[in-house]
Amino acid sequence: MHGSHHLDSNPHRRLNLLTGEWVLVSPHRTKRPWQGKIEDLPQDNRPAYDPKCYLCPTNTRADGETNPDYQESFVFKNDFSALLEDTPDESYNQEDLLIAQTERGICKVISFSPKHHLTLPELNVTEISKVVDLWQSEFKSLADQPWIKYIQIFENKGEIMGCSNPHPHGQIWAQSELPVEIIKESERQKAYLDKHKTSLLKDYLNLELEKQERIIFENDAFVVVVPFWAVWPYETMIISKRHVQNLLAFEEREKLLLAEALKVVTTKYDNLFETSFPYSAGMHQAPVNHGDHPEWHWHMHFYPPLLRSATVKKFMVGYEMLANPQRDITPEYAATRLKELSTEHYKSKTLAHESPIS
Repeated sequence: MHGSHHLDSNPHRRLNLLTGEWVLVSPHRTKRPWQGKIEDLPQDNRPAYDPKCYLCPTNTRADGETNPDYQESFVFKNDFSALLEDTPDESYNQEDLLIAQTERGICKVISFSPKHHLTLPELNVTEISKVVDLWQSEFKSLADQPWIKYIQIFENKGEIMGCSNPHPHGQIWAQSELPVEIIKESERQKAYLDKHKTSLLKDYLNLELEKQERIIFENDAFVVVVPFWAVWPYETMIISKRHVQNLLAFEEREKLLLAEALKVVTTKYDNLFETSFPYSAGMHQAPVNHGDHPEWHWHMHFYPPLLRSATVKKFMVGYEMLANPQRDITPEYAATRLKELSTEHYKSKTLAHESPIS
């Protein structure tokens, strides 16, 4: 099976280079009729300011603190943190069968903008670059605490992804141990670097740029690609062209280019089904205060659940839970769909066409 042309019609598995795990692709199944669950569309007419929202400027949060009248993006400690800073260090082991240990951490919330109704793709590149600035400064201040070993920056968008507050925001969880996905990705990238003396993602990116089958967007510093091993229907990755360990390495120009890549991919997502497209997204970067990690190459994953329309979701169930992930539409099909889409947000088109009210 030399070329990948047999892959678009025959069931096959693909290897995820970053985790060492496989995904089953069943392209012949896309013809089956859909009679499954249709999700309700969330209302998409939020006000610019909501007096009851704990992320809006000047409002009172759950812990009684008042938000400043912030003008750009704003960060604060999560009032309902999953990890706590002052957890004592304890471990538990019963006969090597019941094993546990305490974990310390800091959880923060980043409000992307003071506007309650604007999601990432609806901000302009300068406004998104302010979010990137904040990610950098937060990463730096958290990494300055020697007990912190890993910093996870992420966003859950849309109520279908369990997002509990509609005001567009992301999160940062910093923790005292390395999480599961990071351990997997560290091992795979390190094995590749040891063997080939180059970054796994750099080589992968060069191959993808050469083939142009799964590339959605590229600028001078970043590439948006549907990974060859994508699990979610319209999964994408943003990969930096430079082999850097973490986002502190990005210079001013690169931060603007990252903001551009973020705007393009999230806008294309929204345009796909003309809906505010839900996803979980987050960046993966080298552990901190944990020795050198030359193998690490910064990247960002987008895992969106929508499959056939704004209201039909892909579920990871049955075989996926018990065996390994499975998908029907091929990553190449998804990439073609996303690539064709406009980078102008569908809402801004409708706004432009509405006649002003006299």
